[in-house]
Amino acid sequence: MVETGSRTFWRGTIALVIGSFMVFANVYVTQPLLPMIANEFQVSALQASASFTITTLTLGVSLLFYGPISDAFGRKGLMVMTLLGVTCTTYALSVVNSFETLLLLRGLQGFFLAGLPAIAVAYLGDEYRPEALMVAVGLYISGNTLGGIGGRLTGGFVGEWMGRSAAFAAMAGISFVFLIAFIVLLPSSKQFESKPLKWSLIISNMLGHLSNRRLLAAYFIGGLSFFVFINQYSYITFRLEAEPYHLSSQYIGLLFLTYLAGTVGSAISGRLAQRLAQPYIMVVGTVIFMLGSVITLSAHLEVILCGLAINCFGFFLCHSTASSFVSRNAKYAKASASSLYLVCYYLGGSMGGYYLDPFWRTDHWQGVIIGSLIVLAMVVLAGVSLVRLHQANGFNTVPK
Repeated sequence: MVETGSRTFWRGTIALVIGSFMVFANVYVTQPLLPMIANEFQVSALQASASFTITTLTLGVSLLFYGPISDAFGRKGLMVMTLLGVTCTTYALSVVNSFETLLLLRGLQGFFLAGLPAIAVAYLGDEYRPEALMVAVGLYISGNTLGGIGGRLTGGFVGEWMGRSAAFAAMAGISFVFLIAFIVLLPSSKQFESKPLKWSLIISNMLGHLSNRRLLAAYFIGGLSFFVFINQYSYITFRLEAEPYHLSSQYIGLLFLTYLAGTVGSAISGRLAQRLAQPYIMVVGTVIFMLGSVITLSAHLEVILCGLAINCFGFFLCHSTASSFVSRNAKYAKASASSLYLVCYYLGGSMGGYYLDPFWRTDHWQGVIIGSLIVLAMVVLAGVSLVRLHQANGFNTVPK
């Protein structure tokens, strides 16, 4: 098993960070382009946001497929094939000229994007010791945040200078380079044990995960947190594009540098989990997220950015911890358990825009924050339920 700090640890972890960066750069490249897409294709803010939410929707649904397949046929080869599919669809997006085709390709891209997130944590669970797993998961999810930043900066700057098509072409080139690096760096699985692909067993495993109170609470926390978080960022682009801010696409792209705070939150989550029970960390992360949301109500751009940075830190602290918690507490079929977490996570992100849209239309950003706080209060309650389970039954706070 791989030890923390070994050469194999760093090769595998860096490869997964690169793959994570690539995946999430492609997920989020459209977000700073939403006002541009709305204007180009003459669609509403909610319709333009569908170019993002359709990707997270198909990504979430596809996770149900990849987890069991990887349990049966292995990890690395499947991740490589899906990353190749991501690169090809990104290039195809650079040549589309209709909104319908753009949505179709983004939906297809979501299918390929699901491969690495569905398998990566299970790969780490197979190969890494428990203490190494928690550190690696935190670093891996920090790649999510860096990818989110990189994709949005690429979309914002290239889109502003050269247009939407050039933004997708640039992302395709970046993806190809990262795909090669991933293939070279990621060690082949040594501890993987194939399990028969039996659908009755797969359904039984998933029902078993859903009957596990610890996992169910973590699924709820991840899904509702992302339900709010990612859609706040979609609506903030429309707030800052309008008066009195009038930010262009490139400056909206810079807005997502606040994700660096999320990178810090993810990176430290594993270290914190070696000292504190993970349910406590999830609750603290969500409370920080709520605080940041309230701060964004300010009219001053600098304060809004500060609030978004606090949002990112709190959200990714909670999300990284919840993801690692699922892998540690699944007693079997770890890839399926991680996939279910991510299904809830991405389906939450896909539906959150529809929930927040009435709040946006009624009271703009203040309405979005009111709607967000209602949901985050439910997340805190779920976290408190996990804390009580910890106090009653005990969790493995520091891995043995």
